[in-house]
Amino acid sequence: MSSASPTVVLVHGAFADAASWLGVIDELQRAGVSVVAVANPLRGLAADAAYVASRIAQISGPVVLVGHSYAGAVITVAGTVGNVVGLVYVAAYAPAEGESLGALQDRFAPTALADHLQRWSYPVGGGETATELSVTPEAFGEIVAGDVSPAVARVLAATQRPLAASVFTEAPTTAAWRTRPSWVLVAGADRAINPEVVRFGAERAGATTIEVDGASHAVAVSRPATVADVIREAVGSAR
Repeated sequence: MSSASPTVVLVHGAFADAASWLGVIDELQRAGVSVVAVANPLRGLAADAAYVASRIAQISGPVVLVGHSYAGAVITVAGTVGNVVGLVYVAAYAPAEGESLGALQDRFAPTALADHLQRWSYPVGGGETATELSVTPEAFGEIVAGDVSPAVARVLAATQRPLAASVFTEAPTTAAWRTRPSWVLVAGADRAINPEVVRFGAERAGATTIEVDGASHAVAVSRPATVADVIREAVGSAR
């Protein structure tokens, strides 16, 4: 427990950017909560976690770390930084040490996401290339943002940031949820990550679990007040 009020650090997941937290940021700021939304590089689990951990370590005082989607894996690693006092998983993965996202997903029925991914190449130096993934624009609304207006879903599809394909085979070397209190929001109508994957992670972590019926994977966009309520609960507990 800390006498200082924690800073909330928001980490976006795949196929998104920090703007996906706009509604949540507004809710938190109006409640007087200090908040930072970092730009997740989306280039690999170890690299992304190292970047986020570096940002957290430079924040004075306690931090409540929040991850959406793939960023659940990122905060699972980065959350071991000493000033992190709580973890919030928003429709997110919570892998264990040595467990890749591919292995975690394979425990459960697949979603339709895998059938609607585009593959791109990008340079990694030395004349080599790697593969990154994005969601086909025509399927983005249905798969990722089913409870968001079609107009907003089209904007989200157009501004999505691709994810390095390597993240599905990388395995975390640590799991911060073993030593930090955790909260997990399950989006009941998630078609990108099977909600059972999220529930499994929550149970394994002994997390406080909040179910949001009818919510899509883009729950931070469609239900910002609900997401902010969960984060405020974590902040209150940390105080």
